[in-house]
Amino acid sequence: MKKDKDLFNPAFEGLNLEIKETKKAFKKAKAEPAETDGAGQGDGDVFLEAMSGVIPLPGTRKKIIRIPGDHIRPPHPAPDDKREGMARLHDLVKGAIELDITFTDEYIEGSVKGISRKLMKALKKGEFPVQDHIDLHGLTKKEAEIRVREFLLQSFRRGLRCVLIVHGRGLNSQDSLAVLKANLPTWLTSGPAKKIVLAFATARPYDGGAGAVYVLLRKR
Repeated sequence: MKKDKDLFNPAFEGLNLEIKETKKAFKKAKAEPAETDGAGQGDGDVFLEAMSGVIPLPGTRKKIIRIPGDHIRPPHPAPDDKREGMARLHDLVKGAIELDITFTDEYIEGSVKGISRKLMKALKKGEFPVQDHIDLHGLTKKEAEIRVREFLLQSFRRGLRCVLIVHGRGLNSQDSLAVLKANLPTWLTSGPAKKIVLAFATARPYDGGAGAVYVLLRKR
């Protein structure tokens, strides 16, 4: 009588042989070098191989664009007529332009350096006869600037020495700002006017007071 283990051999003899063959094939495949034709490469290896000769274009670095929020304010304040005029006056008073300037809410005066005190005193007292005048009421800042420049040049060509510019006090303008008055010293000390204006000063009450200025022109 055969041993007990021999009773099971006929049933599993084929299975055991198949298992042995599979193990031998696995060991052989593991020992052989990997294929190099790309068929067995992963996606990452294939991509790197395909891109090996590519040169990046210059200036293609990623840039982060920040979108400003509603709370962000511009670096500079919006233009303001009065602020602009006062800034110009500040430069005049500091001597950026060769004139002596005095400016308050009610009074304004200026003169080229070297003008005699006697001449300036006479102008402030209204002792020079006013030979012509213009009224800037109702004009915008730009319109007023053009009108002042044209008026001064025409007066100089005519040989006039003292003229009057009525700029108003800004009582009827927005926020009661005397925009024209604040910018007037700039117009009188820049461009063509700079060469023909000797001095200016707030007018006497009977000629418009704080709402007007006398302008003394050079001789032709």
